[in-house]
Amino acid sequence: MRVAVLGCGAIGGDVARAVRDGAVPGAELVGVVHAASADPPDLPVLDVDTATRRADLVVECAGQRALAEHGPSIVDSGTGLLVVSVGALADDALAAKLRTGPGALHLCTGAVGGLDLLSAAAPGLDAVRIVTTKKATTLVQPWMDERQTARIRAATGPLELMRGPARQVTAAFPASANVAASVALAVGDWDRVEAAVVADPNAPMTSHVITARGAAGRYRFEIGNRPSERNPATSGIVAHAVLAAVARLARPGGRFA
Repeated sequence: MRVAVLGCGAIGGDVARAVRDGAVPGAELVGVVHAASADPPDLPVLDVDTATRRADLVVECAGQRALAEHGPSIVDSGTGLLVVSVGALADDALAAKLRTGPGALHLCTGAVGGLDLLSAAAPGLDAVRIVTTKKATTLVQPWMDERQTARIRAATGPLELMRGPARQVTAAFPASANVAASVALAVGDWDRVEAAVVADPNAPMTSHVITARGAAGRYRFEIGNRPSERNPATSGIVAHAVLAAVARLARPGGRFA
């Protein structure tokens, strides 16, 4: 399976190099697409059209904006697309375009587990919540005013920044709330899942606490991920999750959902 990677940051760069070095049996790297001014010296760089034409699968590691810009043309060409920035699918119009094909759309679970159980229990769930806690400084957003930014930087303990439907929260924190999006997609309802983002200057790890209750039972998942050394806004496990997804797709007859 020929693989191209869209984005060459902390996640995309690690994924591309691992595929290049043979870490995923049955997969080979054709190149990376990125928007930075300087090309990575050790990876083949392609424009998005060439990458789409040469690859069987494009792995998106570039963020919600890049997915919205390039995702529809990738699947429209017939090339498969593995999405890491699942929060972008809160845009119903974009989600519809990506699901139309003919290229297959695959979603990466990223930094969270338990989604299969939530999906199975979804018809009978009365309440689903996810609370994400990260280092305070990684949660500063461009839309925040000076007072909000100063409040986060001066925090000495946990500080809740937003609580609301997953659709709203993942749009406000596009680099930090993809886990909330994953939960909403598993449950099948963006507005039924309540998400909260908490800034904590003393958080040793990024944590996600998911709770759900309903006719099937009560569920609680608690995940603690170490931040990426190269980009503390994301979890180090995400690149490994992407590689695991690529490996499933590269196996003969394999599928990833």
